[in-house]
Amino acid sequence: MTIRRRDFLKTGLVAAGASVAPELVGQAPRTQPQVPASDLDELTITDLRTERKTGPKSARELTERYLDRIKEIDKGGPGLNSVIEINPDALAIAGQLDAERGAKGPRGPMHGIPVLIKDNIATADKMETTAGSLALVGSKPPKDSAVAAKLRAAGAIILGKTNLSEWANFRGDHSTSGWSGRGGLTHNPYALDRNCSGSSSGSGAAASANLCMVAVGTETDGSIVSPSSINGLVGIKPTVGLVGRSGIVPISHTQDTAGPMARTVTDAAILLTALAGPDAGDPATAGSQAHVADYTRFLDAGGLRGARLGVVRKLAGFSRHVDKLFDEALAALKHAGAEVIDPVEVNAIGKVDEAELQVLLYEFKADLNRYLAEWAPGAPIRTLKDAIEFNIKNSARELPYFGQETMVKAEEKADLSSTEYQKYLADCRWLSRAEGIDGAMDKLKLDALIAPTDSPAWPTDLVNGDHFSGSSSTVPAVAGYPHVTVPMGFCFGLPVGISFFGRAWSEGVLIKLAYAFEQLTKARKPPKFLAHVEA
Repeated sequence: MTIRRRDFLKTGLVAAGASVAPELVGQAPRTQPQVPASDLDELTITDLRTERKTGPKSARELTERYLDRIKEIDKGGPGLNSVIEINPDALAIAGQLDAERGAKGPRGPMHGIPVLIKDNIATADKMETTAGSLALVGSKPPKDSAVAAKLRAAGAIILGKTNLSEWANFRGDHSTSGWSGRGGLTHNPYALDRNCSGSSSGSGAAASANLCMVAVGTETDGSIVSPSSINGLVGIKPTVGLVGRSGIVPISHTQDTAGPMARTVTDAAILLTALAGPDAGDPATAGSQAHVADYTRFLDAGGLRGARLGVVRKLAGFSRHVDKLFDEALAALKHAGAEVIDPVEVNAIGKVDEAELQVLLYEFKADLNRYLAEWAPGAPIRTLKDAIEFNIKNSARELPYFGQETMVKAEEKADLSSTEYQKYLADCRWLSRAEGIDGAMDKLKLDALIAPTDSPAWPTDLVNGDHFSGSSSTVPAVAGYPHVTVPMGFCFGLPVGISFFGRAWSEGVLIKLAYAFEQLTKARKPPKFLAHVEA
């Protein structure tokens, strides 16, 4: 089972509780759509901070422009179908923030910045929080999630929610990333018949297509870094415990985290600074304050000089096209002054997968039941067992393409006091850390490990499901350690990322390395919204 894991309809699709036949949602156009250029294209937070010399001059104007672009590109034109719902209060909030800026000055760099967040992050407002499932339509969280609260405190504008792989792609075998019963199918902005990967599919497509300034995704194993790589973005999967998880529809309390998805390392660092810090509802963040920083201070264009980087060759070799880009990236790293140790053995690779799956099955049952009791009042389901039964009763809308075998396996598990669970959890920690990242880095005194992030996007296939061919996400995900992906280049017009990952709480080091690589290569190119890949 793969853990990582898209306008036919108009604006009515994003209204709360919209119900449509899933085969009609998010069909890709068969001819090349025309997308006009915009001064929002590749606009960054830094651009706006420079005395607003570029683009819209107020938060309200900026928000209006993004809303228009969503209507034009996401719900019309190419029909990306990446935004599942718009915040009806976005313009009012933007106006209030403009007034506050005029009276008191900005709260910080995120003041007045429109952000899209994944539809598994709870907001106590007029929007839904459904994880893409019709079973959670109508439930109203009693308060904001820690992520939403942090964004509001920083002065960000939550523009809306993004589509995702339903239940963060922890539902069934042969799933199609970027499909949910509530939201339909999201399309890749580089080639509309290609997949966005997942589960943060909508966040990846929306940020890449310039439908927002930055986006927030969540990851258990690959769900930030994979859609970031495949949509030509920078993605930061933080150390588990750096960003609070209360109010996020869970899979696993040992692996889940939220993190930034952005077009530049700078914007991702700004967003991570806003998101990081303790969360009273998340015990894993208790020690995070010692590691919280202004991550923009690590943005050093010379940051590769003298760095010791270990090449994890076992995570490459799945594509000669990706290998060519990776070898070119290694040459660039060496040219910039990095010492590249090639290859480096990470003993955990291939050994941790079964233990990870078993831990996730146990934790999904326990953590989801806890979330539903606390965060989903009014939902027609109260437990994982209820969700399974809901899907059976609503199979025409929820199970038209793939099943819920993963959910069924999780429901069969005992509680977290199980000896079996404790053994698998200990195996995960030992293999991914001592026998994995820490072991390899300590032995060779490395600053980071590097590998290709993922394969290029594959053709979306609702009949057979996803076609993953390679990924570097599992070991850092199981360890709970940070992982940063940055654009590396293109295969037939499809973006591919390079990954930097390392020890717990090493976000600053990884951001420095990723920023220096980004400035050296300038690999990102905006999408062209092609109907098909031009091979």
